[in-house]
Amino acid sequence: MWVDVAFNLPLREPLTYRVEGEVPVGVRVRAPVRGRVLTGYVVGVRGNPPSGVAPEDLKPVEKVLDEEPLFDGRVLSLAQWVSSYYLCGLGEALSAMIPGGRVQREAPVPYDEPAAYRRHRLSPAQREAVEAVLSCTHPMFYLWGVTGSGKTEVYLTVAEHMLERGKGVLYLVPEIALTRQVVETIRARFGQDVAVLHSRLTASQRLAEWRRIVRGEVRFVIGARSAVFAPIGDLGLIVLDEEHESSYKSGATPRYHARQVAMHRARTEGALLLMGSATPSLEAYHLMHTGRLPFFHLPERVAGGEPPRIEIVSLKDHPGPLSKPLLREIERTKKEGKQTILFLNRRGFAHYVGCRACGFEMTCRHCSLPLTYHRAEEVMVCHYCGYRTRPIDVCPSCGSVDVRYSGPGTEQVEKQLRETFPFYRIARLDTDTARKKGVLERVLEEMESGQVDVLLGTQMIAKGFNFPRLGLVGVVLADTGLHMPDFRAAERVFSLLVQVAGRAGRFMPGGRVVIQTYLPDHPGIVCAREHDLRRFYEEELEVRKETLFPPFSRLVRLVFRGRDERKVERDAGGFASLLSADLPEGVELLGPAPCPMERIAGNYRYHLFLRSSSLAPMHGLLARTLPLFRPSSGVHLEVDVDPVQVV
Repeated sequence: MWVDVAFNLPLREPLTYRVEGEVPVGVRVRAPVRGRVLTGYVVGVRGNPPSGVAPEDLKPVEKVLDEEPLFDGRVLSLAQWVSSYYLCGLGEALSAMIPGGRVQREAPVPYDEPAAYRRHRLSPAQREAVEAVLSCTHPMFYLWGVTGSGKTEVYLTVAEHMLERGKGVLYLVPEIALTRQVVETIRARFGQDVAVLHSRLTASQRLAEWRRIVRGEVRFVIGARSAVFAPIGDLGLIVLDEEHESSYKSGATPRYHARQVAMHRARTEGALLLMGSATPSLEAYHLMHTGRLPFFHLPERVAGGEPPRIEIVSLKDHPGPLSKPLLREIERTKKEGKQTILFLNRRGFAHYVGCRACGFEMTCRHCSLPLTYHRAEEVMVCHYCGYRTRPIDVCPSCGSVDVRYSGPGTEQVEKQLRETFPFYRIARLDTDTARKKGVLERVLEEMESGQVDVLLGTQMIAKGFNFPRLGLVGVVLADTGLHMPDFRAAERVFSLLVQVAGRAGRFMPGGRVVIQTYLPDHPGIVCAREHDLRRFYEEELEVRKETLFPPFSRLVRLVFRGRDERKVERDAGGFASLLSADLPEGVELLGPAPCPMERIAGNYRYHLFLRSSSLAPMHGLLARTLPLFRPSSGVHLEVDVDPVQVV
């Protein structure tokens, strides 16, 4: 017997092996590949070897790892679509989809007993939204609602209807660890009929959950990006919460977007894709307002009340990191018995260390990026490659002692808070503190129970949380993403400001937001202050239309990286020449050029773009060109269809 095996390698076709006995499609095997023994997936079974190949020339499978298949023909078809759409190997697609735990160590996930669920009565607007979703005949529907408008309850009510019809439900969230409240609500409402897939589980625990889904033991799955591949039978509903979030896009091969995969599954499996956000992506907004995506708008908070009052503080007039107006609001909020959240998307103490005398700047020796000073550990760290070195008191270039540490991070803001309010209960949540086991859960529980007066954090506190006593949100520096050389920069900052501001005053009147900025007249900041989403979207669409960026075009980005800059530049130029020689009408080639972040982790990076009004001609061009290209030794090519970031 012979089997076709796909490996986690950039191979266009599976490899064929001899095997003893019956081996079904869908199991994993260990087999030799180019001098190594690797784990692969059986994607085909043959009665005869491939045409023109002698049986004795085929190597045998060394070991069959699974007693039962991990996937069926439906999942295999999805993997083949991912491989075709995102221009990667079939094995690379399957490796992204299927957990890699060991069979002998498959471990069940320990779940706490679900809490008692208290059903909320739907508001008239929520009932109308549920009816609109359930009566929709289009495979996609969008729920556009302000923060606090009750979108989650609409999702769960629709999910309940689907489960009553015997259908499966897939509920996607941007990051499972930061949406604990949603997970608890779902488990309380639907009990043990729920599987949770997330990165904090071990590989063997994720495999155990995957098998529960394969066996049909659960019909409701909640998880982050990779959960979009969950093998739910008779799928009826896919919920994509916070549709605008860039974390739905994978940063490794295959660079899939969960939204695009969910759209494909909805079309091919006869399910409904229900997307929602307070700040739809520009692409979703454009589809809604050109009649191609049905939607329902929830413009008011379900608990009533006005949106929070937003004040813009110019840091040109009020030095930071915490200005006097913001400090006054923090003190006032504490006197009212309410809580404050402070948001700053920079961790560490200072993100710029340099010499005033000669202009020397401390940068990573492996990346073209500045190092960040972490005062708690007395170390300089690169947040991209992890390089660490000692801080300096004397300039290594000119010997001057006039060394400046500037650009506040969360550590520096925490220091100012503790010095200004020594008797306040202050907590910090960022990657540095949350990596310690139990810290994230403990801080959130303390915040919910009112044991924290001020919570300071990075982007992880901007989404998914509902704190009943929260009265004030302060954005320490709104400008951090605006200077990125990326056509989505303004959209990201605007969305983040609206989302973080929406945390304030959701359960009580008088919510306030203070946004500190050096750019008080920037359109994204002005529109966020005025709660004017439509104006921002329409103005940003005009910019995108003039520059021919999505949603008015489709992009494919190709990144070449390697330690030898000359090889990288030569390969990028050579591949551009291959593309130019076969460029279809209507397809534009941009580049090659060095990436904005030219060097990361010792690798030089060059990129080029293909741009067209549709993907089809670019797919065809790359399908013809990629097999002809052989990168130089040490050079790697990354293909990114519909890139979300271009730095």
